[in-house]
Amino acid sequence: MDLTPLDLNDRRGIITGAGQGIGLALALEFARRGGHLLLVGRTPETLAETAELVAAEGGTSEVLACDLTQAGATEQITDAVASWNSVDLLVNNAGNVRAGRLELTPDADIRSMLELNLTAPILLTKALLPELRESGAGRGSIILNISSGIALVGMPFYSIYGATKAGLAHFGESLRRELIGTGVHVATVYPGATDTAMMRSQNAGADLGWERRSREDVIADLMAALEAGEHEINTAPRSRRAMQQLNISDPLAVDAAIAPGLVELEAAVRDHRSI
Repeated sequence: MDLTPLDLNDRRGIITGAGQGIGLALALEFARRGGHLLLVGRTPETLAETAELVAAEGGTSEVLACDLTQAGATEQITDAVASWNSVDLLVNNAGNVRAGRLELTPDADIRSMLELNLTAPILLTKALLPELRESGAGRGSIILNISSGIALVGMPFYSIYGATKAGLAHFGESLRRELIGTGVHVATVYPGATDTAMMRSQNAGADLGWERRSREDVIADLMAALEAGEHEINTAPRSRRAMQQLNISDPLAVDAAIAPGLVELEAAVRDHRSI
């Protein structure tokens, strides 16, 4: 199927997790293209900083500080955009992580990952879909889900995080097929390890298969692919993509490659937590 390029200019939409990392970077990219954005996150101070940067880049924004895992959060967002003439962009970016052995992972952290990484974007997409469909029938609208390379290769000590990101990816794939012909473009991004604040407590390096890319390089690839009309956007390092291909053809070979470094890997990731 031929790709249909997307016009990313003058988008009006919502970005979750907009206070830092990939969410912040995407807010600035859409701001440079004249976007008007609802910046959603938990911390008012970081959202205010993002709003200032958005204005400096030529965009406009509104700020909504809320916890997406709490009851009523979806309604807060839909209320915030109820007066807008259109909504043609939704970026489901907010997420959290807790690495470590499954049996040592607190139940509260498991629920937090499930609720923020998977339940929240599903509920928010459902609530905004009427507006996105309406815009889709005109200039077209975009749903952009930020998954993870771990959705493509399940990694030890990331079983819950991997489950949530794989779930988000399959949600997007199913929804994309459900919305064929509506003008709603559903895209899923699979970033590998990216140099953001979320990774500061993770100490695995390239020697353990966790080569990191700069946020700038990841965002440049992401925006170019989205503008080209791609639906499945892989921004992982080339070294990781070889493992992704091997995981399709011979997953037990991936097991064998990972096994010798398990002890080292556990020590390097056991403090990785952004909840």
